[in-house]
Amino acid sequence: MGKTCALLTAAVLLCVPGIMDYRAETAAASEMTESRKIALTFDDGPHPYYTEQLLDGLKERDVKATFFVLGKHAEEYPELVKRMYREGHLVGNHTYSHIQLNKSNHEKFKQELIKTNEVIEKLTGQEVQFVRPPYGTWDKKFEKELNMFPVLWTIDPLDWSSHNVDGIVKKVEDKAEENAIILMHDEYKTTVTAALRVVDELKEEGYEFVTIEELLFD
Repeated sequence: MGKTCALLTAAVLLCVPGIMDYRAETAAASEMTESRKIALTFDDGPHPYYTEQLLDGLKERDVKATFFVLGKHAEEYPELVKRMYREGHLVGNHTYSHIQLNKSNHEKFKQELIKTNEVIEKLTGQEVQFVRPPYGTWDKKFEKELNMFPVLWTIDPLDWSSHNVDGIVKKVEDKAEENAIILMHDEYKTTVTAALRVVDELKEEGYEFVTIEELLFD
C-alpha cells in the first residue's frame, strides 16, 4: 500500500494530504467564534435609583450579573434584591455594614456575614454561597465554618473614584480576557453608564456575561 498508515487515527490522518491543515484551520475558526465567558460584579448596593436603572439596562441586553449586596441596604430596598434574583442575577454577601476584617474583629465580621445571609435568604429563598469581602480581606476558616466561597476580582476600574465614563470603560476593556471578574459599584450614575457600555462593546468582541457561579463551576 505504499506508505503504511498505522491503525491509530492520527497516523491515518497524517497520510491524507492537507487533512491536518484543514483540522487546524477548523479548530482556529471554532475558537474564534466560541464565546468567552466574563463576569460583571457589583458591590455595595442595592441603591434605590441607580441599581434599578442598571437592572433595566441588563434586562434589555439579556445579561446576567452578580450583585454583592450590603445587608443593611438589602433590608432597606428588599424589592430590588427580589428583582435581582427573579431576573436571574446572582445575589452574594458583602457583609452587613461594609466592615473590613482585621485581627480584632473576626467574630463581629462573622456575625455580619451570618446576618446578611439571613436577610438575603429571606428575600430570595436561596442559600447564599458567595461572599465579596470588603477590601478583599478574608480568613479561609470562614469558608468551612459558613460554607461560603470568597470572590475577589481581576479587573478594578476604580469606578467609585471617577466620573469619567470613557476612562472607566477603557480600563475594563484594556484588561478584558476570558474568565475575568470585573469589579464595579451600583451606586453611581457613571458606573451604570459605563457598565452598560462595557456590556455592549465586549459582547461585540464575543464575550458572554455570566454569573460568578457559572464562571467558576460550569
